[in-house]
This record gives sequence, structure tokens and C-alpha cells, in this order.
Amino acid sequence: MPVSTEPRSTTWTFVEGEWISGNPPLIGPTSHAMWLGSTVFDGARWFDGISPDLDLHCQRVNRSAINMGMKPTMTPEEIEALALDGVKKFDGKTAIYIKPMYWAEHGSPMSVVAADPDSTRFALCLFEAPMHTAKPGSLTVSPFRRPNPEVAMTGAKTGSLYPNSGRAIIEAQSRGFDNALMRDMNGNVAETASSNVFLVKDGVVMTPVANGTFLAGITRSRVIGLLRAAGHEVRECTLTVEDFKKADEIFTSGNYSKIVPINKLDDQSFQEGPVARKALELYMDWARSGKKAAA
Repeated sequence: MPVSTEPRSTTWTFVEGEWISGNPPLIGPTSHAMWLGSTVFDGARWFDGISPDLDLHCQRVNRSAINMGMKPTMTPEEIEALALDGVKKFDGKTAIYIKPMYWAEHGSPMSVVAADPDSTRFALCLFEAPMHTAKPGSLTVSPFRRPNPEVAMTGAKTGSLYPNSGRAIIEAQSRGFDNALMRDMNGNVAETASSNVFLVKDGVVMTPVANGTFLAGITRSRVIGLLRAAGHEVRECTLTVEDFKKADEIFTSGNYSKIVPINKLDDQSFQEGPVARKALELYMDWARSGKKAAA
């Protein structure tokens, strides 16, 4: 039986001037993206009639394309307007994931390994994806590490980085955990396999300092700013696994699920803490206010 290529939820994609439903065939076996991995994307959310920080996500996908050696073909403002137009194609009952994407169709004339920037293509894909905000999760320390900028394209949100995160999640789930706590090559905590991570100790909020080994997310930055504005001390610093095990609470931040409290790290249990609840409250209050202040 051939594998079905139908999307698993209602999906619309804008490509080459038109909206297409379902999963349009866009990449062939000779496409650079298919066999040499030149893909970048970003992810914003629409829910309850709002799309927090959509403008910043549209800006970042263009930066990712440039960092991957491609040439953006859309302005961030054009991408944002298209996304809001695409939202109208849905019934508004389910949260939507907004995914602008670039990829290279051909390799460089001088070396097929490198992307030809003049062959850059764009698509904007929107699909229904329910929110799992505030649903507690568990973590285990992964045996796999986040790469340094010298050995991987960590300056872009690129699909080529995600197989490493995928194997970390598979390994963690094989041991009964939801996600993996990943370290950098120096042994310090970087993030989980799919989100940024925070700890709280004696009232102080701490998160791994952005050192180029992980994507310091837009939601992470937003949460830091909101907590500080609310009077919380927030530190970006070098943190070890032991720091997390000694924490009073742990939570993650990310665009897909916003704030997720952690109730277990390996054999240690945690209660959902007041700072995680406050972070989610502050975020949702800000999102529904309609403000576009810089993160």
C-alpha cells in the first residue's frame, strides 16, 4: 500500500500566487531541498482570534533563509498579510499553526552541495493544530547533544537540525518520558528537544543563556520580558543538569504550546509552580491586549 500524503488536519498552502488545499506536491527528487536539506521555516500561532508575534516570526524566517545562503522572495509584511488572509479559510474553532517556508530548488553552479540563492522558493502553509498549553510534561536528560555553531547551521530555523531533536524525543519516550532535556557540547543545559526551558529557584527565574547552540525563541524572549515587567528577577545564565534537579519548579516555553509546566525530571517529581502559571497568565493577557511591543 502506498503511503498516504494527505495532511492529518485541514490544511491550506499558498504557493506561486494561489491557495491550494491539502498537501500540494512541491519538491521533486532533483530538488536541492529534497536531497541536500536546504529548508528553513518558522512557526506562528493563531487562536481565539489572535496571532501573537506573527510579525516577528515572519521576520525571522527571512533571516533564516539568508543564513542558509538563500534569497528571501517575500517581505515579512507580505508574509504576515498572507497569513492573516489564509486564516479566513478556516472555521475559527481550532487553533492554527502558521508555517512560512523557504527552500532551494537547485544547487549552486559552482558546487551542487551549496544552495543556489536564485532558485529560492517560498510557501506558506497553515494547518489546524490544537493547543496543549499548560498540560504538564516530563523530561529526561538526553544522551544526545545540541551542536555548536561551528558544526551545524544553528543560526537558522532549519529542518536539517530537527532529526537530532527527533531522535532525542524517540529515545526519551522509549523510557517513558514526554521530552528530552538536551545539553550543549560543553555539558550545560541548552533546551529541551522542542522548546526553551526555564527553572525557578528561591523565586529567581533562570534560563540557559543564548550561546548559539539552540534557538533562543520568540516566545522565550516574550516570557522573559513579561516576567521582568511584572517584577520577577530573570537571569539568562549557564545552567547544569544539577541546577535543574535542585529547582523549585521547571517550565518550558515555545510557540507551539506556549507554557508547559514540567512535573518530572528523570526520577525527581515537581509540582506545577506559581511562576509557570503566572508566565502563562501574563503571556495570554499580553496576547489578547493586541499590543505589538518589541520582544
